[in-house]
Amino acid sequence: MQPTISVKGLSVSYDRKRVLTNIYLDIEPGLIYGLIGPNGAGKSTLFKAILGLIETNSGKISIEGKPIEKERKRVVYVPQRDDVDWTFPATVYDIVLMGRYPHKKIFQRMDTHDHNVAMQAMEDLGIGNLKERQIGELSGGQQQRVFLARAMAQEAEVFLLDEPFVGVDVTTEDQIIKSLKRLASEGKTLLVVHHDLATVKDYFDKVILLNQRMIAYGDTETTFTQENIAKAYRSQLPILHKTGLM
Repeated sequence: MQPTISVKGLSVSYDRKRVLTNIYLDIEPGLIYGLIGPNGAGKSTLFKAILGLIETNSGKISIEGKPIEKERKRVVYVPQRDDVDWTFPATVYDIVLMGRYPHKKIFQRMDTHDHNVAMQAMEDLGIGNLKERQIGELSGGQQQRVFLARAMAQEAEVFLLDEPFVGVDVTTEDQIIKSLKRLASEGKTLLVVHHDLATVKDYFDKVILLNQRMIAYGDTETTFTQENIAKAYRSQLPILHKTGLM
């Protein structure tokens, strides 16, 4: 099976400091990948490189064999909640409908299909009743579901999610993982930055353990081991031991 995302020999530096070194990675469709590693490991940098938002030192990244510029509307990014301006004067429906913009030409109006897709995405995530609410009035869990609904409304093939479970309630976390598993069953490609080591084996088909270089990559059951976690987290091991994750 051809990988949806192919990363070959990727290296990235910021201000002459190497952040990622010689990363090779193939992401296949129909699976949920967990991107795991400590703060500063380069997880967000990998996302930015895949999205074509930063310059790289070396390497090649392709989406189904093509550069991101040719496949951009098939790729959707769900940012961390802290990266969003929640004072922006927009309703839930406004935000979700934005997911349809990549399918429209300049100045082209939204049609019935666009509105139906947006409404279905909201219903799937249990926020249809919030469509008229201003996004700043929502709880953290509701806000996260709004941005996942926007991603689903785009009808993309590749989903990049940056810590979608942070700061959400149990109900929202359960709703999100069910939605991600459904998307995977439909053949979508999902790469998720995740920090809660206790839920990794329940949530992900495959894991990528990263700390500026590739530590381990493969099926969760055989790759997410104490040995590989120790290699990835190094200086943070005392914290992991204290919290019972090691």
